[in-house]
Amino acid sequence: MYGWIWRHLPGNAWVKALISLALALLVVYVLFQYVFPWAEPLLPFNDVTVNDQ
Repeated sequence: MYGWIWRHLPGNAWVKALISLALALLVVYVLFQYVFPWAEPLLPFNDVTVNDQ
């Protein structure tokens, strides 16, 4: 998959590396802004079962 993406990016190796970095940052941004907030209520992180004894 990564080889396919690398071959289809325009430019030389430096330009491809810069575009790849920008795409990775875009993916991280989308995950933190949209995907993780949507999935957070579905995850059991707030279901704590600690008892006072």
